[in-house]
Amino acid sequence: MQITLEKPSIKGQREFLAAVKRSRKLHGLWVSAPSTPKAFSSWLKRVESPVHIAYWIRTDAGHLAGMICISEIVRGNFQSGYLGYYAFAPHNGCGYMTLGLKAVLGDAFRKRGFHRLEANIQPGNEASRRLVQRLGFRHEGFSPRYLKIAGRWRDHERWALTKEEWH
Repeated sequence: MQITLEKPSIKGQREFLAAVKRSRKLHGLWVSAPSTPKAFSSWLKRVESPVHIAYWIRTDAGHLAGMICISEIVRGNFQSGYLGYYAFAPHNGCGYMTLGLKAVLGDAFRKRGFHRLEANIQPGNEASRRLVQRLGFRHEGFSPRYLKIAGRWRDHERWALTKEEWH
């Protein structure tokens, strides 16, 4: 099994929105993915800014399997960013996100000069927790009412990985 990382673009809007629509049940209260052309356009503008990097994960057959973003990038002495990610049905649970995140970590640490990446995960999101654990992230703490998702402030666990810990 292989994946390809692709930079998101307007030409993939229809495919992305269809993937979000068929993944509503999967995303549930974990994710608020852009679900309209207007929301997609706003999201695309945001991820094209200097403080964001986004990747689409494609299967070996070319299907859109997921999205990974590094956001709120701080350079200088910090060299850090926050990870956001989600899979698309029916490709969830097949290993594409593990391969995709592994490739993104390689790009971030080897090519883009990051020192640290942090993932904030809702406590009940077992699949997301297992994903970062598989890739060597360590649990750093708990943040009550950390992020507003689906209209509600939600608790999150903080998981992080530094370049030195990455293997």
